[in-house]
Parts: sequence; structure tokens; C-alpha cells
Amino acid sequence: MLNEKASIEKLRWIMTCLRDPQTGCPWDIKQTFASVVSHTLEEAYEVADAIEQQDYAELKKELGDLLFQVIFYSQLGEEEKLFGFDDVVEAICEKLIRRHPHVFSDTDLSTDADIKANWENEKAKEREQKNAQENNNVNQQTLSILADIPKNLPALSQAAKIQKRCSHVGFDWDNLDDVFDKIEEEVQEVKAELHRDPDALSEELGDLLFAVVNLCRHAKQDPEAILRKANSKFTKRFQSVEAKVNSSSKTFTEHKLEELEDFWQEVKQEESK
Repeated sequence: MLNEKASIEKLRWIMTCLRDPQTGCPWDIKQTFASVVSHTLEEAYEVADAIEQQDYAELKKELGDLLFQVIFYSQLGEEEKLFGFDDVVEAICEKLIRRHPHVFSDTDLSTDADIKANWENEKAKEREQKNAQENNNVNQQTLSILADIPKNLPALSQAAKIQKRCSHVGFDWDNLDDVFDKIEEEVQEVKAELHRDPDALSEELGDLLFAVVNLCRHAKQDPEAILRKANSKFTKRFQSVEAKVNSSSKTFTEHKLEELEDFWQEVKQEESK
């Protein structure tokens, strides 16, 4: 624990030096909460990429970069007398203890469903408290349960979170058959607009994607993660097709689609061996 505390203090000291108005780094000095956000998102995705690649040596470095983002925001908070690093740590400790009464108290939550329901209930209470503070003159019942979903989330993750919130209050399909029926309905609506109104087609395609996310959620799959995995699989296979094309006597554009499809099928067969 002492070594961990010393490491954090060293990182906080480095951050203070970087932000020193006289001797610090010009780039770090001019940063604000808003300007750091894009770097935080990039670091989070690099953490995810290292995990997907199972590159744990790189993961260690990327987690350090992500931790530095927290230190950066905490330093900005201290400078503006808003909050400090200790406040950040205290806030997450309080939240984790409160959201896990089955671990830190004698509350009995014996199933995954019980645990998830308690988690969502606690988050709902947090939203109510936040809304009450920000809207003292507004009836809390009129405040949307979707109000605090981050707008900068990737669209697939945002859709899944919207649907999860709605499901928690009972606004959801009861079974997978209904979900599939909705997808088929949306497919037909896409087909109807395919060669007519581009704006209407865009809207229907969005509805179809939203319905597919719903299927992922009902199947207990993370749509963002599985699409990233599909992207990675396609990229790997296409690069193998490229290698076969490069080994042939023709360029990519000189190959007929049927020939490229043969290469694709060869790659899939090679993967299964």
C-alpha cells in the first residue's frame, strides 16, 4: 500500500510540474477540461485494443496513460478549486460500497438478477438526487430516465444503454420472437425506401440498427464489442486475401469478383484447419 501511495504521489508531482506556469510544459499548461477529452477517449480505446490483442505488456502502458488522464483532470480540478484527486477516489469508494450492499453489508443479493436490479435501482436513485439538485423547482417525475446518458458514447453503446434504461422500467419486448419480428419489420421498411427518399432511408436504416442492438442486448451481448470483433475478423481475412492477390500475377482490380470470392473462401477454410 505504501509503494502504491508513493507511485500515485510521484505521478501527481509530475503532473504539478508539467502544469507549473513558469517551468512547465507549454502544451500541458494550455490544456483545459474540454481539450483533454479527446485524448481520454483515445487512451480508453487503446486500452481496449491492447486487451483485444491480448498484448498485456502494452496494456500495462496503456493503463498508465489512462490513469494519467484521471490525474490530469484532478490537477485541473485542484487549480480551479473544484475537486482534487482524493475527492475523486473518495467518490468512487463511496459509490462502490453503496452499490454492493451484498459485499459490504448484510444485504442478501443471491442471484445475478438481484445484483443487476439493485445496481440499476442505485443508479436511478443517483439520477434522482442529481436531478433534484439541478432542478429544485421541477417535479422529479417529469425528468427523463434517459437524461444523463452521455451523448459522446459510441452510437452502438449509447443505443444499448438507452434500451437498458427503458427495460428497467418495463418498456421492453418480453421475448426474442418479438425482437426478431421488429427486425424483420424494419428490414421491410428499409427495402420500401431503398430507391425513393434518401432521408427516409437513412431514418429506416437507423431504426434497423437500433433493432439489431436490441437483439444483441436480449442475447446478453455487447453490440460495440461484437462489432469491433467482427471488424477485426474481416480486416484479418481481407489482408489474407490481399496477400493472395499480391502472390498472383494480377492486381486487385484485374481480378474478377468471383476470383476474389474464391480467395475469401480459401482464407476461411485455412482458418478452420
